[in-house]
Amino acid sequence: MKKATLLIGMQLLLILGYAQQKKINIVTELDKLHDIKDLPSYSQATVGQFSSYDRTGGNDDGFSGKYSYIKRNVDSTLVLFEAKGNGVINRIWTPTPTNDTLDFYFGNSEKANFSISFQDLFSGKVYPFVNPLCGNEIGGYYSYVPIPYAKGCKIILRGKKLQFYQIQYNTYPNNMQVENFRLPFDEQAKNALKQVEAKWKQVKTELTQSIKHITIDTLLSPGETVKLVDFQQGGRIIGFELSPSDAFEGLNKQIDLLATWDNETMPAINAPVADFFGYAFGKTSMQSLLLGSSNGVNYCYFPMPFDRRAEIALRYRTSNLSTKPVRVKAEIYVNHEKRKPRTEGKFYAFWHDNQHAALGKPHVFLEGKGKGHYVGTLLQAQGLDPGMTLFFEGDDVTEIDGEMRLHGTGSEDYFNGGWYALLDRWDRKMSLPLHGSLDYSLPYARTGGYRLFLTDKMPFTKEILHTIEHGPERNNKPVNYTSLALYYADAAIAKQTQEPSNLVTSVYLPDTMMVYPQLMRYSIGGQVKINGNEWQFTNGGQLKVDLSTLPRGRYKLFADLERIPEGAEFTIWQRQKQVSDTLSAHASVAKKEAFHYLCNIDLDDFKDAITFHVGDSSVKNVLKIERLILVRND
Repeated sequence: MKKATLLIGMQLLLILGYAQQKKINIVTELDKLHDIKDLPSYSQATVGQFSSYDRTGGNDDGFSGKYSYIKRNVDSTLVLFEAKGNGVINRIWTPTPTNDTLDFYFGNSEKANFSISFQDLFSGKVYPFVNPLCGNEIGGYYSYVPIPYAKGCKIILRGKKLQFYQIQYNTYPNNMQVENFRLPFDEQAKNALKQVEAKWKQVKTELTQSIKHITIDTLLSPGETVKLVDFQQGGRIIGFELSPSDAFEGLNKQIDLLATWDNETMPAINAPVADFFGYAFGKTSMQSLLLGSSNGVNYCYFPMPFDRRAEIALRYRTSNLSTKPVRVKAEIYVNHEKRKPRTEGKFYAFWHDNQHAALGKPHVFLEGKGKGHYVGTLLQAQGLDPGMTLFFEGDDVTEIDGEMRLHGTGSEDYFNGGWYALLDRWDRKMSLPLHGSLDYSLPYARTGGYRLFLTDKMPFTKEILHTIEHGPERNNKPVNYTSLALYYADAAIAKQTQEPSNLVTSVYLPDTMMVYPQLMRYSIGGQVKINGNEWQFTNGGQLKVDLSTLPRGRYKLFADLERIPEGAEFTIWQRQKQVSDTLSAHASVAKKEAFHYLCNIDLDDFKDAITFHVGDSSVKNVLKIERLILVRND
């Protein structure tokens, strides 16, 4: 009898143990990409990444290809990825794809389980590697098609050289059953991929069905804090919206968003409205899947579960500036489904304004102890040295539970971009569902980016330190960095909190601005041939340079130019008025001159450009200008 009872008990344990085994396959992972309501759920995964970062701490993060593989095989093929156990590859990124073939090996297979041209991971030509999960924009090529594997995975490139790459993945405990990625997709997998595309197009509709909808219309005056909602029982905020979005634009960012859960002593969200919704230096910019500003409305659809109470408020800070009351409309979507404390975290947004960031130390996105997972980054990056945005060479580094888990290859790379300051690459604001550029301006020496982490969210059980460098090496570029780190946890984990104040929230405007030929906006009169920084004029041609994005004011205009034998005589005009003396770019022997004074100019609502006029000479008709430099002279 005892043996029979013991046998039955063991069988029950086996049945229960089997039932508790969680299955992971292509369908479950695709579902995570559109099932946003599951985002607060804790994960048992361990995150990691293989990348081409410079192991010496230098800036050779893929340029030479020295660190762009784990090992080189006898046949010169390159091993890019090798992981043990069960896992899922969540993200593959590169700015330098090749036509070489990638071979994916799962488990102990000696034959590739599937192969694909590296380029076709992103081209959209090979199913299932298609939009919206794959593509290329702002200089980067990205794939979020999940690739589950059991008992290990190896990726080999059939090529002799690769440059920049990142492959991010999760490994799972052995009690989770993982099914290998298989092609072709079956109908269930095809439907799951269709669901991602369909639900991403109507994320608000999907999230806000069958829930309570609250509308608040209020007038917010300087010095006031207005409570929008105060829920006195457990539930979850599915999303909220604030409008009009232009009410929060401007250089001062004086209105803050505050959210507090369960009477906690510190707000879970305490940031300028503009910074929370992904404005760039005071102007609307971000239009991501879950957070941003579109059609005059700021929106947030990150689920925010709470146990007992939830408060959301707006605070209008006073200042010496002339300020007026602002009428704000808020839409709050909420239901009564309480947080599940054992399996879910609360939503937190850590705002970090880092003015004159310390040289030699990276900017901290998030640092703290606790259990949770990281789900998003917004960054506004302002250089304090005029000119090229070299500070954006800095790498992201993530230490989790005492181990370095991820090391990136450059700041725009972290945001799935590449090649800042190049035309049609990382050269302007651009929004995609999970990542984008908030802004790019060489004259202002500033940029910014955002990234949401869904299947690639970064779980931590004890602690996390997530940072980014400012500069190619040793954090050697002076900057102002303002970031927002989004995460879920049982309680706020950030080591230090920061209160928004007028001293730090005003947008920085440099006194010196530099305009580079590669991103200049031109208008041409007559015949002008442009070859990079060399302008050749024929029959008295004219070239007008648009300066409309620069602040209004009076400036001294300088140029880094090269005097050459074919250098032209020229004058500078604003509209129909000549504003310079006759200038010469001629020399019998080529000679570069830096910071050469040209003239004074005024920029206002009617004069927002300069025009180069060149004489009729057919021999001395060339200008070579490396950059224009404008120094405020108000």
